[in-house]
Amino acid sequence: MKRTVSILGATGSVGTSTLDLIERAPDRFDVVALTARSDVRKLAEIARRTRAKMAVIADERRLPELRDALSGTGVETAGGARAIVEAAAAGADWTMAAIVGCAGLEPVMAAVERGGTVVLANKEPLVSAGELILAAAAEHRATILPADSEHNAIFQCFDFARPERVRRIILTASGGPFRDMSRADMASVTPEQAVAHPVWSMGAKISVDSATLMNKGLELIEAARLFPVAAERIEIILHRQSVIHSLVEYVDGSVLAQLGSPDMRTPIAHTLAWPDRMETPVAPLDLATIGRLDFAAPDPERFPALRLAREALAAGGARPAVLNAANEVAVGAFLDRRIAFLDIAAIVEQTMERYDPAAPVAIEDVIAIDREARHKAAEAMKVFVD
Repeated sequence: MKRTVSILGATGSVGTSTLDLIERAPDRFDVVALTARSDVRKLAEIARRTRAKMAVIADERRLPELRDALSGTGVETAGGARAIVEAAAAGADWTMAAIVGCAGLEPVMAAVERGGTVVLANKEPLVSAGELILAAAAEHRATILPADSEHNAIFQCFDFARPERVRRIILTASGGPFRDMSRADMASVTPEQAVAHPVWSMGAKISVDSATLMNKGLELIEAARLFPVAAERIEIILHRQSVIHSLVEYVDGSVLAQLGSPDMRTPIAHTLAWPDRMETPVAPLDLATIGRLDFAAPDPERFPALRLAREALAAGGARPAVLNAANEVAVGAFLDRRIAFLDIAAIVEQTMERYDPAAPVAIEDVIAIDREARHKAAEAMKVFVD
């Protein structure tokens, strides 16, 4: 039987990689819903190509344009935030959640409450609303699968039947473009330097997170949600080649690692076919050409984001949501050249010190906390802006 799929965030890098795999195996997948934030042209093109049942644009002002682009195709069109949530709840067997920011929270919850398999490619569901999302998944018997290369690697190596046998989880990090740079030199780096990732091709925001190592801090929080291992037993190691995507150590000393070429289509394919496997066009791993694999401990002085993430995870409640929101504000300001690179972590820390709300009990609470944390981060940022 064909698997029905929906892609929330179809025009982004993760959505594009997902579509590449789906279109290579048309006999295995039927597309139910595709969503995009504002790229009408690309969304319409994808919907026609995949014969999707539904195409939804978040920017409701562009709905007439989408309707015109898909006129006569039989593809249902809709626009606005509520329509995105309805698309998520359309009942696909498999849903890719790749909407950036808190705009993705309600659609993810809708997909989870509908059941089926929900694949998480964005950070916010597990960082900002992890307990709520996982509780809903248990209630509605939804399966949560991680699309991040690191968490997908752990998923492939982790013995869920005997989690007490796991001693450590080890998340690998490329270290970003500044892994060998002194803190003094990082003070003057530009957005262009920060987004020039040495291994992965990613969007600007996640590239900056990789440069500060906040991305790895957020992944630490996600790992603590996804896998039944205490936070103090989740470690991070720098691995510049990005060949080993993460490792799981067992009590007998065995360490299982998932290796592969740095291509997001590998973890996405794993989730698309799970519990089966599927062919991909990913380049085979050539260890002889790579020649060596290097590892180093991250420097907490140069990369304070890791400490902030651990503090947020230890505090629990709303703290991870505050961390995430403040970081988004600070990264946006850096990309706009309003603050310096090292100010990002400082603004996040100040926001966490100034704002400590009660733990959320519903997605609406998370969204309200996110909104207020952004306001607090903007206030904290004023002293850093020239």
